[in-house]
Amino acid sequence: MRILRTDEGRFAGLPDYPFSPNYLDVEPGLRMHFVDEGPKNAAPVVMLHGEPSWSYLYRHMIPVVADAGHRVLAPDLAGFGKSDKPVDTADYTSDNHVNWLTRWAEELDLWNITLVCQNWGSLLGLRLAAENHRRFSRIIVGNGMLPTGDSPVPSVFRLWKAFASHSPWFPVARIIQLGTERTLSSGELAAYEAPFPDARHKAGARAFPKLVPTSPSDPSSAANREAWRILEKWRKPFITCFSSSDPITRGGDRLMQRRIPGAFGQPHITLSGGHFLQEDSPRQFARVILDALKAEMAA
Repeated sequence: MRILRTDEGRFAGLPDYPFSPNYLDVEPGLRMHFVDEGPKNAAPVVMLHGEPSWSYLYRHMIPVVADAGHRVLAPDLAGFGKSDKPVDTADYTSDNHVNWLTRWAEELDLWNITLVCQNWGSLLGLRLAAENHRRFSRIIVGNGMLPTGDSPVPSVFRLWKAFASHSPWFPVARIIQLGTERTLSSGELAAYEAPFPDARHKAGARAFPKLVPTSPSDPSSAANREAWRILEKWRKPFITCFSSSDPITRGGDRLMQRRIPGAFGQPHITLSGGHFLQEDSPRQFARVILDALKAEMAA
């Protein structure tokens, strides 16, 4: 596996990202970066980003949750952020991503995890939680799903998949801005571009749309269906926190509320914003997490 590593200097002086870096090899030669804030003896809150973002997406939420006394971990998926980036798009399979995340959780010995996931972070995170359900105590999903290919995908997603696969131009910061209602500053846009000094570093971002099953015979369909069999018996808290203006995942929250027992009676909420609700409503999203954790302490 040929691997690239983004120079650390590209991440100097990013706005609102003061977090110390942490690294872990999830297989020989493949290093994953993660933020680790708050007391180390507290139950972990794991925040998983999606496409084509990185842990920078959660920069406004991490301090709010950590300052409330919780341990917050936000990994950069392989191919994103400060994590190493395999060059070949074929290395970015759903199985590989889930295996890398599983090794990361095992090496850090994480238990009683609250999973917060969005976008492709949900595609991977829901399967991760299902396959390692003893490690997880609750799930909070924002603008995400776990498709199996058994239902049609939105036409807007098919266009996005074709663009990611074939366009010679892949402007990461502009993609983030298109999914965000508020106008990002030049420093924030530069932060989203920082992990990708050239096209070779974008293989992981290019590969992600192909990982979404669009037919029942897709490579990850069987594993996702198996994850759903576990989620359909999930009775631990399952909370949806979708935004008001996301054409890609709209309706996915209601589907999960119907199918997952742990969603019954939970305080599901719709926040104002686009696809990247961490940019549009970060404090409100963080409040959903804190309220869920507070409800456990009161129980």
